[in-house]
Amino acid sequence: MSETTLDATLLSLLACPQDKGPLRLVHTADGSSLLYNPRLRRAYPVDNGIPVLLIDEARDVTDTEHATFTS
Repeated sequence: MSETTLDATLLSLLACPQDKGPLRLVHTADGSSLLYNPRLRRAYPVDNGIPVLLIDEARDVTDTEHATFTS
């Protein structure tokens, strides 16, 4: 999968559907991207450049992932 970039304006408008706070765009080691909420430690997928901001599609992240995503 190729690295995904989101327009900075779009990224600034997106919010977590759970706590309504800002999200961080993270590029993973496998080349995919996700939107990360460090407050809840939840990651939302980005599918072909389209953010999937559905609570049911989010996943919890491990402590190791959290440390990597926030460094």
